[in-house]
Amino acid sequence: MDKRVYMLTAIAFVVGLSELIVGGILDLIADDLHIRVSAAGLLITVFAFVFGISSPILLVTFSKTERVNLAFGALIVFFIGSVIAVISPNYTVLFISRVISAASGSLATVLCINLASRIVAPQYRGRAIGLVVMGISGSLVLGLPVGVLLGNLFNWRVPFILVAILTIILLITMRVSLGRVEAGETIPLREQVRTLKDYRVLFAHLTTFFFLAGHFTLYGFLTPYVKTTMGFAGITISILYFIYGIAAVSGGGLTGMTSDRFGNRTTLLTVSALLVVCLFVIPYAVKIVPIFWVVLVIWGVMSWGITPPVQSHLYEVAQATADIQQSLNNAALQLGIAFGTLFGSFIIEVGTIEQTPHYGIILVILSLVSAMIATRTERSGRQYADTTL
Repeated sequence: MDKRVYMLTAIAFVVGLSELIVGGILDLIADDLHIRVSAAGLLITVFAFVFGISSPILLVTFSKTERVNLAFGALIVFFIGSVIAVISPNYTVLFISRVISAASGSLATVLCINLASRIVAPQYRGRAIGLVVMGISGSLVLGLPVGVLLGNLFNWRVPFILVAILTIILLITMRVSLGRVEAGETIPLREQVRTLKDYRVLFAHLTTFFFLAGHFTLYGFLTPYVKTTMGFAGITISILYFIYGIAAVSGGGLTGMTSDRFGNRTTLLTVSALLVVCLFVIPYAVKIVPIFWVVLVIWGVMSWGITPPVQSHLYEVAQATADIQQSLNNAALQLGIAFGTLFGSFIIEVGTIEQTPHYGIILVILSLVSAMIATRTERSGRQYADTTL
C-alpha cells in the first residue's frame, strides 16, 4: 500500500488531538484565563459544531480546487489557529482560534480520507480509509493523555505548541511527498440533505447525534468531574485517559465483530443500553475507586462502539449514497459532541458538575429510541424492508 497514506493518517491524528485535548485541560484553561469551567467547556462545543458543519460547505465551495493544494492550504490555516491558541491573551481570542482550527481541520480531515482513497490501488482503498480514520482514534489513545500530562507538568498552552510543531512537520512532508490530485465530483448540499428522506437513514444519524451528546455531557468535563468527586491529580488523570482510550478503540473493533455476527440492531441497542447503565452507575462508583476503574473501561468500550454498527447499517440501507452518509454521520457525531458539551456547560452553570451523568442518560435514551426506529425492519442482522417516509 502507498506509504503516503500514513502521512495522511498523521494529519488526522494531529487534528483529532487538537479537538480532544481541551477536554483534559479545561480546569487549567479556566484557572489561567479566570473563567468558569462551564465557559471553558464551550471551547469543545464550538470546535465540534464548526467541525461538523464546515466540511460539507467548504468541499462544495472549493469543489474545483486541486485536492493536494487545498489540503495544504487547510493545514496552513490549521497551523495558524494553533499558534493563535498558544498566544491567546484571553478567552475571546482562544475561542476564535478554536473556530479557525475546527473549520480548517474539518476540511483537512475529509480531504485526507478522499486523498487516501485515490492514491492507492482499488484493492487497498478500504484499508487506506480505515487507517486515516484510525488516526483520530489514535489521538484518543495516545494524544490526549500525553497532552494532559504536558498541560499539568507545564501549562495548558504547551499541548497546542506540540500541535503546531507537528503541523509544521506534516506541511513539509506533504509538500515533498504528494503530487497533484485533481478535484472529483462533489455532491451538492441539497442532494446530501435529500438522502435523509429515508427514515432509516435519518434516525441512524439521530442515533449517533444523541449517543455522542449524552456521552459528552459527562466526558467533555471528565477532568473536573474526577477532580471534584475523587480528588484525582494530573498523573492519575493522564493514566485515566490512557486506559479509557485503549478501551474506546478496542470497542470499535469489538462492535464491528458483533455487528457482523449478531446484526446491527442487536449491537446498537446493546451498546446504548450499556452506556445508560454506565452513566447511571458512575456517580456511585466514584465512591469506590476499584469499581470506578472497571466502569471506566466498560464506558470506554461502549462510548465509541456505536460507529461500526451505524456505518454498517447506513451502508446496508443506503449503499448508493454511502460516501455521503459517511460525511453526514461524521457531521452528526461532531454536532452531538457540540450539543453534549453545551448541555453539560448548562448543567454545571445551573446545578453542579456531579449532575452531568444523570442528564447525559436522558440523551442516550433518546439515542436508544432512535436506534430502535432506524433498525426496526432489520431481520437476522442483514435484511431490511424498503420503506421510506
